[in-house]
Amino acid sequence: MFARLALCSRLPSRVRQSNVCPVSIRTFSQAKFSLPRAHGKSFAHRSELKQAKRIVVKLGSAVVTRGDECGLALGRLASIVEQVAMLQNQGREMMIVTSGAVAFGKQRLRHEILLSQSVRQALHSGQNQLKDMSVPVLEARACAAAGQSGLMALYEAMFTQYSTCTAQILVTNLDFHDEQKRRNLNSTLYELLRMNIVPIINTNDAVVPPPVPNSDLQGVNVISIKDNDSLAARLAVEMKVDLLIALSDVEGLYDSPPSTDDAKLIDIFYPGDQQSITYGTKSRVGIGGMEAKVKAALWALQGGTSVVIANGTHPKVTGHVITDIVEGKKVGTFFSEVKPAGPTVEQQAEMARNSGRVLASLLPEQRGEIICCLAELLTEKKDEILSANKRDMEVATASGCFSQALINRLSLSTAKLNSLAIGLRQIAVSSRDSVGRVLRRTRVANNLELEQITVPIGVLLVIFESRPDCLPQVSALAIASGNALLLKGGKEASNTNKVLHQLTQEALSIHGVSDAIQLVSTREEVEDLCRLDKMIDLIIPRGSSELVRDIQRAAKGIPVLGHSEGVCHVYIDSSASIDKAIDIVRDSKCDYPAACNAMETLLIHRDLLRTPVFDQLIDMLRTEHVKIHAGPRFASYLTFSPSEVKSLRTEYGDLECCIEVVDTMQDAVDHIHKYGSSHTDVIVTENEETAEQFVQQVDSACVFWNCSTRFADGYRFGLGAEVGISTARIHARGPVGLEGLLTTKWVLRGEGHTVADFSEQGSMKYLHESIPVPQGSFT
Repeated sequence: MFARLALCSRLPSRVRQSNVCPVSIRTFSQAKFSLPRAHGKSFAHRSELKQAKRIVVKLGSAVVTRGDECGLALGRLASIVEQVAMLQNQGREMMIVTSGAVAFGKQRLRHEILLSQSVRQALHSGQNQLKDMSVPVLEARACAAAGQSGLMALYEAMFTQYSTCTAQILVTNLDFHDEQKRRNLNSTLYELLRMNIVPIINTNDAVVPPPVPNSDLQGVNVISIKDNDSLAARLAVEMKVDLLIALSDVEGLYDSPPSTDDAKLIDIFYPGDQQSITYGTKSRVGIGGMEAKVKAALWALQGGTSVVIANGTHPKVTGHVITDIVEGKKVGTFFSEVKPAGPTVEQQAEMARNSGRVLASLLPEQRGEIICCLAELLTEKKDEILSANKRDMEVATASGCFSQALINRLSLSTAKLNSLAIGLRQIAVSSRDSVGRVLRRTRVANNLELEQITVPIGVLLVIFESRPDCLPQVSALAIASGNALLLKGGKEASNTNKVLHQLTQEALSIHGVSDAIQLVSTREEVEDLCRLDKMIDLIIPRGSSELVRDIQRAAKGIPVLGHSEGVCHVYIDSSASIDKAIDIVRDSKCDYPAACNAMETLLIHRDLLRTPVFDQLIDMLRTEHVKIHAGPRFASYLTFSPSEVKSLRTEYGDLECCIEVVDTMQDAVDHIHKYGSSHTDVIVTENEETAEQFVQQVDSACVFWNCSTRFADGYRFGLGAEVGISTARIHARGPVGLEGLLTTKWVLRGEGHTVADFSEQGSMKYLHESIPVPQGSFT
């Protein structure tokens, strides 16, 4: 027999009751995978892995076995089974190539041997006290024979929890080299997949000969089955599999052994890159190693199957590693035959960091020259910029996928470009007082002086939606502060962003630092970018509250500067001026409703109800076509009220707002603290004492008296521009300009001082005297 096929003892009831395939799962399957892709060419990009219909999951020995190599890692195995079952129930066709029979059998045989020895010893000695017993070295094939049935029973029990049936197939090299056996094997596997059964395949280690070096893996038609890596690759090609996921005990493929200090994980591996890899030793268990995995992966890739090698043992990711790979997330090493024309995002980050260090070392005047050059290019090349922007606008409008507010953010004009240029020139002036500025100087002891100076943060990642004017603003701030910058814009502004980035690099080139600012144009998912914690020092999202929240959730170990919502309030006090109130509310809501600093909730003192102030405010909002939503208290005062608000924490981003009634200024403050987002809040009153109490008590990044919320902006504050508005309570807060992109370092200058000099027996004493720092002093 070419294989031993052991179907599970109990097929799901939906299979027993009908001669056709299960309808409940397959109906969903047909909706999602009605047209399987033509096999013969692997996926070019990770994002395409979502289309994978037929998938093989290879579980290495290190994944399946415990650390002591005796027995199985049950918790790890259970999470893998859950993921495979979930994908199977989505309508995909899942197969597992598994190790573990030897380890399972070793555990079983050790137990039997120890038990047998203890019985014999007890019979011979007649005593209860037993001498130390040793377990002989167990032969692997015997262990496999003893462990196969138990391993399969375990898989069957686990998959049964998800109403998923399994079947076991044991194979050897002969089953692939004998044409009749190979056809029988293929026929069996296809039939199992048609019946919605998960085949679990393993080499028949009870009879397979020991592996010997040979010249396999030389071509599509020649591969010997000497380990489960080669088995999985051969099976993938034979069965025209879309995706092979090989799980091991390392994160993926490294350019050198992972234990070395400078080893780098390879995100995407191309067939021509073999010479750049230095392999280490094989894993603690199993007969393969990374070199065997790579050879098998390249063989499968050549046969039309996409391959990902990833870590299946990490406790934090094992529970979703398989589903993450299928969803196209950046996990492990992806093998691709299509090499992109440009650098990877990791290479871009490295280029930006290296060039950013040179940028930071430039004189402030030189960084100012770069920014002024960019400002001039914005006006000189305005026709080219506006032409690209027009193409983006036409595509966005025709798609019908974008709201009017988003399209408004996308639009550029000559006036906007002129305003941008003015803001950039302001940044250029402020850049002279940025990097290297001395904040504090202390005489620690005689001839021992300490300085605190400003330095760049490092590599910034700015992710922005729609607004292409963000690109030159943020670039100028990064240049002024000496920071490297990665930019990830939305695809809706791709043409405009490309032109603006080219102009930015042209300006940077006047001092040889054009690589300091990179535009990420690859198919990188935002979540994947947020995982580059070793390359990125700060993430700044610019866009919708949903984008900001997603980035805050996805960022692992990288601080995020920004705000998730802009729920801004205007409170009209009982002693407010009618004219000021109307002008401020109109400007706050109607000047640019899509902005994060637009008013979303209007709080009105109870005494103003049914007064001219209230009536004129309502008339103005109606004239401006603002849709009003009534808060609970406001609705209770009205016979026919507008639609009651669904949530008092809503950021409308359009010509809509909520109106609510409060009894006192303190009630307004309490409302803002409960429902606001700590962005910008305003009081309109002629009572100075009330205004000062409001300003002191409201805990928001920006608090205004008798002026529009729309002033919460870096340009209007005189910062030249902003990278965003932060509602955090550490580092930068409010509109974040140049100062918010700097951190500090401490520089201590001595003459051979040691801490021992200041001990009780030492000859020196601490002075800690402050040294005056002249304004504009630089190190």
